[in-house]
Amino acid sequence: MSKPAPYANRLIHETSPYLLQHAHNPVDWYPWGPEALARAKEEDKPIFLSVGYSACHWCHVMERESFEDEATARYLNEHFVCIKVDREERPDLDAIYMDAVVAMTRSGGWPMSVFLTPEGKPFFGGTYFPPEERYGMPSFRRVLSEIVRFYREHRSEIDAQAERLVQHLAALGSYGASGRLLSRELLRETAGRIAAGHDPEHGGFGHAPKFPQRMSLSFLLRQSRCGGDPGCWGIVTHSLRAMAEGRRLRPTRRRLPSLQRGRRLAGPPLRENALRQRAPGRALPGSLPGHRRRVLCAHRPRDAGLHAARDAGPGGGLLLDPGRRQ
Repeated sequence: MSKPAPYANRLIHETSPYLLQHAHNPVDWYPWGPEALARAKEEDKPIFLSVGYSACHWCHVMERESFEDEATARYLNEHFVCIKVDREERPDLDAIYMDAVVAMTRSGGWPMSVFLTPEGKPFFGGTYFPPEERYGMPSFRRVLSEIVRFYREHRSEIDAQAERLVQHLAALGSYGASGRLLSRELLRETAGRIAAGHDPEHGGFGHAPKFPQRMSLSFLLRQSRCGGDPGCWGIVTHSLRAMAEGRRLRPTRRRLPSLQRGRRLAGPPLRENALRQRAPGRALPGSLPGHRRRVLCAHRPRDAGLHAARDAGPGGGLLLDPGRRQ
């Protein structure tokens, strides 16, 4: 007979697979809604907003390291109103607060960790925080304690920072059309800007951590064929080779890599499998050896279509339907 879980928070009543995975954390999680926001205002506590999804490897890592840790959970429960959001269930909230995190840190990703005023205005954020200082990042407990101290001692500065950030986000949403017509010149200019971020050593774009930028690769591939730019073709094939040769990619599992904290384009598979097939499917004929083509273009179920995601947690299965794990 299985032993009952020692904790059950408010997420136990949700339907999202990701939220249900956190339903037995000792953290007193709320789903996003008026109950959590009302409590934050009533008790004048900052909100800790954590956003992730089932197929996110580092979301599961942060859960195991911090959200399942009883001491960390007690500190969170005492000083914050904690809200957990599934980005696949609430992409609107994910987009708003991701814009805020990128504005504050110049980078983004998941798990997304955002600290809000009781009114829901962001004033500090980041992504994954380790339990101890590493990767050049502060520990999660240190971040929490500094947020609590600053919230008590410099509340007016926090409110001002949050208001400035809200105004910045509002300005981002007010941008209109540039007035430039779509032309070959504009397409070449756009391709040049994307190509400027290419990593010539390890493939992909930018520095660590990396997500394969599928839409950028697809655009460069189109530009190489329609615009006659051979440099775009080289960037696409170089990046695809880097994915296929990634040292942590296991060909027998037929997965495309998604995130790597280092500069190499390899890592645990996450999501958007269908999008991930488009650039390889168009670029691969004649450009990669056969076994690497199979690595990049496989991972299709036998029935039809493509799997939506794979739960990145221990023992996770394929997530084909909302709320059902295969």
